Amino acid sequence: MSFLPLLLIIVVFYLFFIRPQMKKSKEQKKFRENLKKGDKIVTIGGLHGKILEVSDTTVVIEAGNDLRLTFEKSAVAMDNSSQLQENK
Repeated sequence: MSFLPLLLIIVVFYLFFIRPQMKKSKEQKKFRENLKKGDKIVTIGGLHGKILEVSDTTVVIEAGNDLRLTFEKSAVAMDNSSQLQENK
């Protein structure tokens, strides 16, 4: 019976901290695997751009004025297509 509070704390910790983090990580991995040419994205560093090329581990991004930058896929944070449409 003395293990019940400890077990309850572990279950709560799993449900509120570990499980949501694992779900978010899976969604982020799926997003990065589905990147394609023409997607508008934001990198972890805050750079906004449009994807020109996609390879296994990297993406080439056009950041404006024909500036092409190569980033690791892991540096892509989020899709920016919907945000650009809302701002217009």
